[in-house]
Amino acid sequence: MRNKTFRSLLAAVAAIVGLSSFTVPEYDSIKVAAPFPMPAIAVYHFPARDFSIADFGAKKKGADTDKACIAANTAAFAKAMQACNAAGGGRVVVPDGEWPSGPIHFRSNCELHLSAGATVRFSPDPADFLPAVEVSWEGMECMNYSPMVYAYRCENIAITGQGRLTPTMDVWKVWFKRPKPHMDALARLYDWAYKGTPVAQRNMAEGQNHLRPHMIHFNQCRNVRLEGFKIRNSPFWTIHLYRCDGALVRGLDVYAHGHNNDGIDLEMTRNCLVEGCIFDQGDDGVVIKSGRNHDAWRIGQPTENIVVRYCRVRNAHGLLVVGSEISGGIRNVYMHDCAMDDKVMTLFYLKTNHRRGAFINNIYMERVSANEMQRAFAVDTDVLYQWKDLVPTYKDSITAISDIYMRDVKCAVADGIYEINGDKRLPVRNVSIENLEVDTVRKYTTRATNVEGLHTENIEWKAFLGKE
Repeated sequence: MRNKTFRSLLAAVAAIVGLSSFTVPEYDSIKVAAPFPMPAIAVYHFPARDFSIADFGAKKKGADTDKACIAANTAAFAKAMQACNAAGGGRVVVPDGEWPSGPIHFRSNCELHLSAGATVRFSPDPADFLPAVEVSWEGMECMNYSPMVYAYRCENIAITGQGRLTPTMDVWKVWFKRPKPHMDALARLYDWAYKGTPVAQRNMAEGQNHLRPHMIHFNQCRNVRLEGFKIRNSPFWTIHLYRCDGALVRGLDVYAHGHNNDGIDLEMTRNCLVEGCIFDQGDDGVVIKSGRNHDAWRIGQPTENIVVRYCRVRNAHGLLVVGSEISGGIRNVYMHDCAMDDKVMTLFYLKTNHRRGAFINNIYMERVSANEMQRAFAVDTDVLYQWKDLVPTYKDSITAISDIYMRDVKCAVADGIYEINGDKRLPVRNVSIENLEVDTVRKYTTRATNVEGLHTENIEWKAFLGKE
């Protein structure tokens, strides 16, 4: 508020004294404390111009058939974005009501504002998400069905407001399964990445490939803001910031309990603050990734300078998960003052395999409270999932993992406190676990292989139910 008042005062003074060359700053900056040099987060101020989708032919649910509404609203979003961009930027406003739609594609300098009573309900028909667009799917670049909300090489974009984004899940739930045609398609994509097939020729949006679209996928964008809105369900990864530079993710309420429903995936993305969000997920909560194998090595962009604070994860497979797509490298990640309400498999989890070869270093978790889990902390260097027998190892490349810190963490119940499984060819180095308290340990306390420089201090538990 003070920044807005100051800018308004500057503008008024400029007008009074006739300073024609005076320019009101377009950005505020947020300074973020971290145990590594963390650039300030730029927050763009959108021009005070509104473009309501209702003025571009949008129709609320019930105004026509769902199919007609979807067609009208998809076109209305596109026209509003175009007009907003052409005018020099502003807000594309979704008024109160339910608005069936196909995909929303961003343009630069546009803020999508969801009014408090607004719901955008996305079509269940895959055909509505064609033509295919460029995305990254589980760390491999390809052409696939458009995400529900998509931006490609945009600058200064935002989704704000207290409204809701939700897909109609009927078809996507069927696509949760991974039958042979889907697995064959993934193997083909893996081979294309290895051979360096141009991304434009990697069409996955056909036949029975069934690569589900993301909910939100921003690809190679700068100065992103996601603030205040709700997400209910997702076909695939829920929020995916891919190869982005500069992002503020604040005050979101995210619920998605389907297959691969991570809360937020930050991949080959740098300079990002995630704060004050609630995640309730069918997969991992906050996920740090960096591409898969040959595509990531080709791009060569690490994920770096990520701060996550004051967030709550109600349910998820993991609270903070690094990997397993890490081939571009990951460094400088700091989670602090967060909480996990119900259950996770692993609270703080680093995972990779012998095909991913890159680095993971300077990862921090501190001042976290948690309820029930299998493990409080884990490192696993042999995570291949369905890929183990699906495709060959084209290149053996080990991940260098070092400088991992966990401190001031309290847990109610855990099967085990920590488990570190390093690779003997390149052991995990410099892991520090301090002030970790678990009320009840059910199976084992600690396990560690192929790790050098493991420092532990004040690891405590009140009750042990296992047999060691």
